[in-house]
Amino acid sequence: MDSSLIDFGRDICGDLTQAEAREWLVTNGLGGYASGTVAGLLTRRYHGLLVAALKPPVGRTLLVAKLDEAAEYGGRTFDLSANRWHGGSVTPHGYRHLERFRLEGAVPVWTYALADALLEKRVWMEQGANTTYVRYDLVRGAGAAALRIKMLVNYRDYHGSTRSNGWRMRVEPADRGLTVTAYDGAVPFHLLSDRGESDAAHDWHVGFDLAVERARGLDDREDHLQAGTIRAAIGEGTPLTVVLTTDPGASSDGTRALERRKRHERTLAAAFAKAGSAAAKQAPPWVGQAILAADQFIVDRPSPEDPEGRSVIAGYHWFGDWGRDTMIALPGITLATGRPAIARQILQTFARFVDRGMLPNRFPDAGETPEYNTVDATLWYVEAVRAYHAATRDEKLVRELFPVLAEIVDWHRRGTRYGIRLDHADGLLRAGEEGVQLTWMDAKVGSWVVTPRIGKPVEINALWYNALRTMAALARLAKKPAGEYEDLAARAATGFARYWNESRGCCYDVLDGPDGDDPALRPNQIFAVALPESPLGPSQQKAIVDVCARALVTSHGLRSLAPDHPRYVGHYGGSQHSRDGAYHQGTVWGWLLGPFVTAHLKVYRDPAGARSFLEPMARQVRAHGLGTMGEIFDGEPPFAPRGCIAQAWTVAEMLRAWAQIATFKKPATPTSTAARKRRR
Repeated sequence: MDSSLIDFGRDICGDLTQAEAREWLVTNGLGGYASGTVAGLLTRRYHGLLVAALKPPVGRTLLVAKLDEAAEYGGRTFDLSANRWHGGSVTPHGYRHLERFRLEGAVPVWTYALADALLEKRVWMEQGANTTYVRYDLVRGAGAAALRIKMLVNYRDYHGSTRSNGWRMRVEPADRGLTVTAYDGAVPFHLLSDRGESDAAHDWHVGFDLAVERARGLDDREDHLQAGTIRAAIGEGTPLTVVLTTDPGASSDGTRALERRKRHERTLAAAFAKAGSAAAKQAPPWVGQAILAADQFIVDRPSPEDPEGRSVIAGYHWFGDWGRDTMIALPGITLATGRPAIARQILQTFARFVDRGMLPNRFPDAGETPEYNTVDATLWYVEAVRAYHAATRDEKLVRELFPVLAEIVDWHRRGTRYGIRLDHADGLLRAGEEGVQLTWMDAKVGSWVVTPRIGKPVEINALWYNALRTMAALARLAKKPAGEYEDLAARAATGFARYWNESRGCCYDVLDGPDGDDPALRPNQIFAVALPESPLGPSQQKAIVDVCARALVTSHGLRSLAPDHPRYVGHYGGSQHSRDGAYHQGTVWGWLLGPFVTAHLKVYRDPAGARSFLEPMARQVRAHGLGTMGEIFDGEPPFAPRGCIAQAWTVAEMLRAWAQIATFKKPATPTSTAARKRRR
C-alpha cells in the first residue's frame, strides 16, 4: 500500500479547524472500533479508543474515551493531547506539537516534535478481540522522555452520553495495570501497559464539548472518568505500549501485536493481487487504501447454529449490520478484493435469517429480533448470489441456496409483509403501507415517513426483473425447472414499459402510488440500466444515463432528487428532523457512483470516461474519514461530506466499479469484425 497517500504536515496538523475535521478509524472484525480526530480532541459521542462490541457485532459500548498524554523532555513539558471544553475553550493544545500525521496501511501514526526529539504514537486494534493498542516510540532524541498518560474511561451505549452525577466506578490494581468495573454486572475492562507504572484514580473530567453533535442537533456535552495514570520513560529502542481491553490475558507485547496487524494487511493485499493480477498491477494508490477500508466493515456474526457467521457493518460510526447494505456491498467488499470465501459465509449466514421470503432490514444494536421492513434487501440478495457465482463458479453453493431463493420468489408471488406482492395484472411488484419505509430511501422521523414511495418503485422492479432472469439461470445450474422464472421475467419486462415517461425521456420513480404515478427525477432508475439484466432497450438506457448525468451526478455521487423539484434540499444539517427531511431529498449519496459508472460504461463503452467519474471521490480518502469513503454529501457545491465517515456500500461500489472498468474489454464492432474477415 502507498504509505504517502494519507500524509499530512503542519499545514494540516497545526490548523485546528482542518485537523479536527479529519477523522481516523481502526476496527477489530467484531463490530468494535477506535476512532478520533487528527487533532486528538473529541468532536463526537462516537469517538473513543475502545468501543467494544460486547455482543458481536452489536452491543457496542464506549469503554475508553481517550488518553491525555504529556511528555517531559529536556527540562520542558509538552502536552500531546487536546480537548475542547463546554463553553468553547480549547486546552491543552497538543496539536501544536504535531509535526506529521499519516496512515501506515490502516494504522494512524502521529509524530510529535519535542524540541530536537521526535515521538511517534500508533493506534490499532487486535483482529477478533476487543483490544486496542497504543504504542509510543521515541524515534529521535538526545535522551529519554518521561510520559504521563491520563486514562479517561466510560461505560455507556455508543449512541449515548454521560453525566457523572456522582457515579462511582470500581478501579482496582491488576497485573500490568488497572481493572475498571463500572457497576455490578458490567463487563470489567483493563488498562494495561508493558512496562509503565499505573496509579489508580477516580476523577471525573466534566464538560467535554462535542462540536459535531451540536451541529447534528444532539446533546453536545460529555463527562469522562480519569481512572488512572500511567508513567514511563521511553528512549530510542525502548517504546511503551498501552493496552486497552476486555481481555485480562491480552498480550502487552506491542511489537508482536503490530506485526500481527501488518501481517493481516499484507494478507489483504496478497488476496487482491492473486484474484485480479492484471487489474492489481494497474491499481492506483486509492484502490489499495480502499481494500484496507473494505476489510473494516467485515464482521463476525456468530450464532449457535452458525459459529462462523459473517456480516457487514453498514457504516461507522453509528450503523450496525443491515441486510440491504450488506448485499449491495458484498460484491465490492469481498469479490473485487479477492475474498470470495467471506462472500460465501455472508450469503450462508443471511440465508438462515430469511423469513416469509424476506431478508432482515437490520439487526438492532442490542441484539433483539431482526426487523424485516425492506422490500429490496431480498432482491439484492439474489443479485449477490449471482455475482458470487459469476466470480467463483461455485455451483455447490447455488444448489445449497436454491431452495431459499425459490422460497423468496414464491413468497413475493403470493404476498408477504407490508403489502409486498406481485401484481398479476402487469407482472410488477408492489409494496408499501402507511407508516412503513421499505426502500433504501428509508428516512423516518417519529411517524413521518419522508419518502414513502408506496406503490411500484422503479428500482424494485428493475431488481425483480433481474432476480427472475437470475433465477432462471440458477435453476438450470441446480437442475430445476426454469420456465416459471422465464415466464415471470417476460411478464415483468412487458409491465416495465409502463415506467417510461415519454415527456421527460426517462422513467417514473413510482407507479400506481396513492397519488398516481410519480415523475420525480431520482437516481433509482439508474439500476434499470446498471443491473446485469435490463428490461429497457438501448436507446432508453442511454437516455436514462444522460438525464442522470445532467441533473444528478456530482463530484461525490448522485443527488437523491433533482434540484428543480420543489422538495429538493441542497444542504444536509441541523436537527434530526431537518437532516432526515433532507436525507433523500437532494442529499448526494456516494454509493450511487458505482451503478452510474456501470451504466455509463454499458452505454458508452468508454472506460476512460467512466473512470473519470471515480477520481474526485477517490480523493475523499484524504478529506473526511481518512483512508475510507463516507456516506453522504451536500447536494450543492462544494458537496461537503456529511453523515458517516466510513460507509460500506460507498467503498464497495467504488471498488466494484473500478474493477469492472479495469477488466472491461470493448466488444468488437461489426466494422472491425468485417475487416478481420477481409484480412483472412
